[in-house]
Amino acid sequence: MLIPAFEPGPRMPALVADLLRTDPDLDVLVVDDGSGPAFASVFDAAREAGAQVLTHPANRGKGAALKTGFAHIAAHDPDADVVTADADGQHTPADVCRVADALRTDAAEGRSALVLGVRGFDGAVPLRSRLGNAASRGLFRLATGRRVTDTQTGLRGIPADRLGWALGIPGDGFEYEQRMLLRLGPDQVSAHEVPVDTVYLDRNSSSHFRPVRDSLRVLLPVLLFASSSLAAFVVDTVALLVLQALTGWLVPSIIAARVLSATANFVVNRRVVFRARGGSMLPQALRYGVLALALLASNIAWMSFLTDNGLALLPAKVVTEGVLFVLSYGVQRSLVFPPTDADTPARVPLSRPGPPGATARAPDARDTASGSPDTSPLIPARSTS
Repeated sequence: MLIPAFEPGPRMPALVADLLRTDPDLDVLVVDDGSGPAFASVFDAAREAGAQVLTHPANRGKGAALKTGFAHIAAHDPDADVVTADADGQHTPADVCRVADALRTDAAEGRSALVLGVRGFDGAVPLRSRLGNAASRGLFRLATGRRVTDTQTGLRGIPADRLGWALGIPGDGFEYEQRMLLRLGPDQVSAHEVPVDTVYLDRNSSSHFRPVRDSLRVLLPVLLFASSSLAAFVVDTVALLVLQALTGWLVPSIIAARVLSATANFVVNRRVVFRARGGSMLPQALRYGVLALALLASNIAWMSFLTDNGLALLPAKVVTEGVLFVLSYGVQRSLVFPPTDADTPARVPLSRPGPPGATARAPDARDTASGSPDTSPLIPARSTS
């Protein structure tokens, strides 16, 4: 059981005690994400209740705290599944155990899947949280085409053989958890949902999460891509209408307009959307060119078909570009500007494990010289932390 905590309320030690009382087979690990001396008594009480505590000297974000916990568990108990839960008491011991039991069932049946404890958002839910979750779900579906009931849930089950995968996902703040969901499809990681209660204490006043703002941060590349594509669409459409009006030739006008808009789109996507300046421009340009030719062929085929069947030029253009938008984003993100070409952020060091029951320290920048942890797949799970 992994609980990342930043300036937690006084309920956290009781949560630890309730968890261990509900399921004695759980081990509870708390990561103090730089809460400071004012909250030392809360973490001392959590330790007395039976938790092990790791400490960041300064606040680094929820994603960094989760990774510290994942690295510690992978080093000390590589066969253990991990259930993550928030420190604010929103997740009841019964729901935590429900997710843990789902992981145990998956392991017994030879499955490896992320388990999401999803809330129904019924009852007395603060308006901020209700609207934030609705916006987050909508943005997530727009970005992936995948429906997830609760994209912001912190109650998750991570099978042991996916800890290395989880450690490799970028992000240090709240956006880390949404990036994990965004990686499910591309990395072919299975996931299933377990319904849990919707609990908000004191109208969720202790939460540091900003639903809309933090959702927009992780989905920013999609929004930037949409903006870039819209700008290219405008350039392409204006050029097409002008050239077709001047020449009367549809296909040559489509080709000339696409060359003009594709050049501008390549520059913007490389520098702004995917930030792939770390890779060589020539291979990127060649891959983009192949994609552009494929999209151009599809564009000509669709527009010729639609205009030949009576649809006006402008509506035909809108329909065609809408169909090709999703395909283009996926191919550019995965193949044209792959993650290996992206500007590389500084690696955040992970905690060094300490003896059971002790307070451990996450290293500062001086510790990075010794290298990074092994993030290769681990042995299939049999126990749960």
